[in-house]
Amino acid sequence: MNNRSASRRLPISSRPWFIYVVLLPVFFVLLGYVVYPLISIFKDGFFVDGHFSLDLYRRFFNTTSMTNLEATWNSFYISVLSVITCGIVGVGMAFLLESFEFPGRRMLKAFAVIPMALPSLIGAFSFDFLYGESGIIPRGLKVLFGLPQVPFYLDGIAGVLMMHTFTMYTYFYLPVSAALRNADTSLEEAANGLGCNKWQVFWRVRLPMLTPSIVAASMLVFMISMASYTAPLIYGVDRTLTMQIVISRTNGDLAMASCQSTILALISISFLVLMRIYESRRSYASVSKGTPVHRKEVKNKAARVVAIVASFAAVLFLMLPILTIILISFSVNGKWTTQVLPTQYTIQYYIDLFSNPKILAPIRNSLIMSSAATIGNVIFGVIAAYFISRRRFRGRGVVDKLIMLPWSLPGTVVGISLIAAFNVPTVFSFGQVFVGTFFILPIAYFVRHLPLVYRSTYASFAQTDGSCEEAARGLGAGWLYTFGKIVLPMVAGGIASGAILGFVQGIGEFVASILLYTPSSMPISVAINNQMYSFRFGTACAYGTLQIVLVAVLLLISEKIKGDSTASAI
Repeated sequence: MNNRSASRRLPISSRPWFIYVVLLPVFFVLLGYVVYPLISIFKDGFFVDGHFSLDLYRRFFNTTSMTNLEATWNSFYISVLSVITCGIVGVGMAFLLESFEFPGRRMLKAFAVIPMALPSLIGAFSFDFLYGESGIIPRGLKVLFGLPQVPFYLDGIAGVLMMHTFTMYTYFYLPVSAALRNADTSLEEAANGLGCNKWQVFWRVRLPMLTPSIVAASMLVFMISMASYTAPLIYGVDRTLTMQIVISRTNGDLAMASCQSTILALISISFLVLMRIYESRRSYASVSKGTPVHRKEVKNKAARVVAIVASFAAVLFLMLPILTIILISFSVNGKWTTQVLPTQYTIQYYIDLFSNPKILAPIRNSLIMSSAATIGNVIFGVIAAYFISRRRFRGRGVVDKLIMLPWSLPGTVVGISLIAAFNVPTVFSFGQVFVGTFFILPIAYFVRHLPLVYRSTYASFAQTDGSCEEAARGLGAGWLYTFGKIVLPMVAGGIASGAILGFVQGIGEFVASILLYTPSSMPISVAINNQMYSFRFGTACAYGTLQIVLVAVLLLISEKIKGDSTASAI
């Protein structure tokens, strides 16, 4: 009797069923928009006309027609090479900028993250304008030196790798730079004391301590490369899995698209699991308390001159793609043909962006759809992050993995899975067909970018002490009041940072968009692609410049929020 009375006196938030009731909408969303679509593409690959069949996979692995096998190999091959090239550039730049002090270092460091402001589609086009067969630089060198043909140009797999390296090396550079700044030199000093030379210290002490950062960056670059669509599209590499998925979708062969998407998802997830296993087999923690790394000043005069020249050259290389897009955004459509640079300029395209309803529509669509997806990400991501970080309950690990699963899936897989799931009425679509409607794209953005908001918020919860919440509850405050007035303000920086990154990704999303959009829901990324292939370069680059400015501003705000949050925590 006393136990029953005590149970009744427990606040609702402390009762075992409370967590599951609050998380019920999260379970519904994960089941309906992550698990069910993946099951749908898996089912569509094995069931043809309602009957179990392996015909699609026999077609996929058919050695007579090697298209799919060659596409699979090319995707894997390009992704592995992208990891290697991005790792060399990103890790090398991190060591250079964090280990040495030289003229131009601060300028180069400020511009090293410029590629993050370039959405994938507009970045690929800018590289083609610069280094393609009719690009500004090859054509300029031909005219300058009176050559019969251009001396070089980017094309094929080399072009894809160049594009991937430029846009993705920051995934290595940023975490490795942070790790180097927080590194402890006492281990290196101990190794030196035991007779190790500089190379032995580097390979056996310093580099292994960076393994967690390098592994995380490798996983991210590999999965993004596997999902890459724009670079293979522009550089003529049509034998990749993402290209074949889009071709199958365009030809109406949704069953084969589902089969190809399943293979692509399995490769990405397998790589993720293998890298996790490799990382878990070793320990990288340091318990020593040495002094942080100090940069070595370059004192040699010749080396300082070389450093200045190299820094300016690197900054120019980093800025050229953005400057090219801005330049072409003022060029008159149809007037730039064989000339090195555009010959006629106008500001009309910028006027049209904000006055012509047809041109303004994709901008409005992207803002509305990304905002809707981000609001959903914040609501569900914050709830999930709070309970997973602060409470212990059955199914906690499953919920965490399901939320993070879409981040390991290429955009093509997410797009095809949503088509397979919602081309008929279901309980998750509330009895409606979502494919071909305005709602399907916000759902895709929501699914793709929920992990960003979730992980950012989860990290903020992990860094805050729960004693303030406990004190408020002890003073009689209800759970809802405590959550709104105490918990949320403490993690507002992490929520805002994740929300901004999710919104930025939505604005630049192209791979899933090209599969799911309709003329009435066309986002800005698809509009850029259509304008480019209609040879309206000025209009496309005006779109692109607006996209770059918006992304850059949001990233700066995100970094500002991170800085303020760190300062407050300290």
